[in-house]
Amino acid sequence: MKKLVLLFCSIFLIGSLVACNNQKNGNEKQTKLTVGASNVPHAEILEQAKPLLAKKGIDLKIVKFQDYILPNKALESKEIDANYFQHIPYLNAQIKENGYDFVNAGGIHIEPIGIYSKKYKSLDKLPTGAEIIMSNSVADHGRILTMLEEKGLIKLKEGIDKTTATVKDITDNPKKLTFKSDVEAGLLPKVFENNEGDAVVINANYALDAGLDPKNDPIAVESAKNNPYVNVIAVRKGDEDKKEIKQLVNTLHSKKIQDYINKQYKGAVIPANE
Repeated sequence: MKKLVLLFCSIFLIGSLVACNNQKNGNEKQTKLTVGASNVPHAEILEQAKPLLAKKGIDLKIVKFQDYILPNKALESKEIDANYFQHIPYLNAQIKENGYDFVNAGGIHIEPIGIYSKKYKSLDKLPTGAEIIMSNSVADHGRILTMLEEKGLIKLKEGIDKTTATVKDITDNPKKLTFKSDVEAGLLPKVFENNEGDAVVINANYALDAGLDPKNDPIAVESAKNNPYVNVIAVRKGDEDKKEIKQLVNTLHSKKIQDYINKQYKGAVIPANE
């Protein structure tokens, strides 16, 4: 009888320890990480990373933004821990213009920019004096002009940094193309739908958000090869070495997230570390 009592007590004790350990693991405090992002594709990609990060003890909160200005303001004011919406030239331009003490914690993907037109089926069909509408983001102007140069429509000054090129750097414009560059980037899909101008240059994230196909709908798409316009995780200087930031970047670089990007966006969004 004594042996049975001892056996019962042992079983009870082991069960209690297991229950306590399970309770401890279940209540283990997770590190909170708040990341600001554009709706598409950035927030969608982060949603895929959320459960993966949870397994690593990180509780990811995603704050969505509709423009290119507020995510950096929120990062500076410490409302968020990082943001994921901008490419490297834009980040560098914002740092220079606003004095932000930000750094690039890691490149995640590329969104090849596209030129859309309801009137013409190819760039060579654009008439003399055609109006090309692009965003008011100066950081994108060099990108667009470089693309037009590669397509043979214009020539830029030799020896310049083409990522910072402006319309003033055009040295040859045989079709006398005109440029309208005062439109908020998020409004460009609407401008296209309204059939304004002869061609509209739209960033892939806004095109996707508007239901456009950034791979097949444009009459021209920039090359992804050696493309410097990688979308990055931006953080305040010094935070790039934090464990949770490194875990975020590593997770976004994982094969699972890469496979999701390739399957979901079919070439409209390309993993930067492929």
